[in-house]
Amino acid sequence: MTSTRARRSAFWIALLTALTALAACTSSHRSEDQDRARPSSAVTAALRTVERATGQEGSARVKSTTTMGSTLSMKAHGTLLWGDGLTGTLRITYTGGTTAETMRRLGTTSMEARYLPDAYYARMGETFAEKTGGKHWIKYAYDDLEHLAGSSGADLADQMRGTAPHTSVKLLLSSTDVRKVGEETVSGERTSHYSGTVQGEGATEQTVDIWVDDRDLLVKKVEKGRTATGPLTQTAYYSDYGVKGEVQKPPAGDTADLKELLKKQG
Repeated sequence: MTSTRARRSAFWIALLTALTALAACTSSHRSEDQDRARPSSAVTAALRTVERATGQEGSARVKSTTTMGSTLSMKAHGTLLWGDGLTGTLRITYTGGTTAETMRRLGTTSMEARYLPDAYYARMGETFAEKTGGKHWIKYAYDDLEHLAGSSGADLADQMRGTAPHTSVKLLLSSTDVRKVGEETVSGERTSHYSGTVQGEGATEQTVDIWVDDRDLLVKKVEKGRTATGPLTQTAYYSDYGVKGEVQKPPAGDTADLKELLKKQG
């Protein structure tokens, strides 16, 4: 591979990282050790109620911020729907880190992202369109992930499909030390605060905190861990459960497929 082609391939792989960063804090390893310590039955029962109530709502508005050491700083807002596979529309803004530099090279640090059951789509800037024959959208098909990045790609696909609010509750249900911290006010509402630790990818430990309102709905979550480039933190706020929404697939003629882009780069 020539040095120019290698640089181009590295560029598209960096873009791949940028587009999927929203899934950074959504995976965990569930221990198979049957002799492990277990949380109280009251806490487990409460969390199962929260998981069920939040999952049944099917949709919500979300605002989030994510940092990954020196790699990434970003914020997002929009609507997620999860009644029949994950769908949604988010406005994502990259505010710092090497990922923001990658996006600047594409002429924008803010983009619209659309989740559909089979793929993730992102609308890029004009600089990107110049590189892709005038196409503004990039498609990231979940079925292609394993071919592009091996088992880690398959894990990433699962993470991206799992960004619905009740995923954080599922994480806590896998924790051996989850507990109720107390009652706190979030966004003007009285909430119950739960906290625990889980095993992340690579057996690294991360903490998960959630805040639940009096309808057993998740209103805030914070996930923290570490990456090779520094601390990782994601904070999200959820509101307007049950909000209506419909996500349209971008026009095929204005969409470039990431798999095909990588092929062209060798």
